[in-house]
Amino acid sequence: MVSTKSLLLAAFTTIAYAAPTKGPCKSRTPTLPSTGGDDLEGPSPMARLKKIALGHGIQNYTCSAPDATPSATGALAVLYDVTTHYPGLSKAALSTNAFNSLPHLLLWDRPVPLNRPSTSSYSADTSAPFPAHDDLKGLANYPSFKYAGHHFFDSTGTPTFDLDASGLKASVVKGGNVSAPKDADKGVLDTGAVAWLRLTDSKKGESKGVNLVYRVLTAGGNAEGCGVAGTGVQSVPYTAYYWFYEE
Repeated sequence: MVSTKSLLLAAFTTIAYAAPTKGPCKSRTPTLPSTGGDDLEGPSPMARLKKIALGHGIQNYTCSAPDATPSATGALAVLYDVTTHYPGLSKAALSTNAFNSLPHLLLWDRPVPLNRPSTSSYSADTSAPFPAHDDLKGLANYPSFKYAGHHFFDSTGTPTFDLDASGLKASVVKGGNVSAPKDADKGVLDTGAVAWLRLTDSKKGESKGVNLVYRVLTAGGNAEGCGVAGTGVQSVPYTAYYWFYEE
């Protein structure tokens, strides 16, 4: 029997690819997406876009008691390079609809790409969370996307993006946030999409070639209530686009 999830995914894919996946070939300057309401402060006119990456991973939280509020404790994600596929940027460009649909489709079509304990659906192995480097292949009618790097929180709790495939690195702190649009994908646990973020350099001297990061077009990732998840650690799958700048 075909599952409801399979039927929905097939329907979505058909809609997303009713038109060719490739966009127009004329050059176009990448522009950060908008929530349709409150937006993040944009990069300075002098900022240089270095990379656009698609992230897939987990947001981590802890609950101290069943009636407590979940506390965010970090995130882990594998990043894939989608820079050249931005609509109108190159011959490899996707249509706007196909590009914007990627976070949603990836979240529902693929398992979280992390090493997971056998007893857990979503949490990652704390000693070795990341598997061997691999490209994202075979996602519906999309082309392959090259491995770009990893997102994690370092030993001091600082958000870090190690784009080791290109030699870039960002050590950042939160510089602003806005809620995801009301129609954003609520995720596999139906908990809602995490906020869009503006992340600025941590001033720890660890960034390389990047000092401003945006998290946009998020899908999933919000915590379950502690009354549902229970006391302890919970991990929630999410996807998002990350835009990397040097100012």
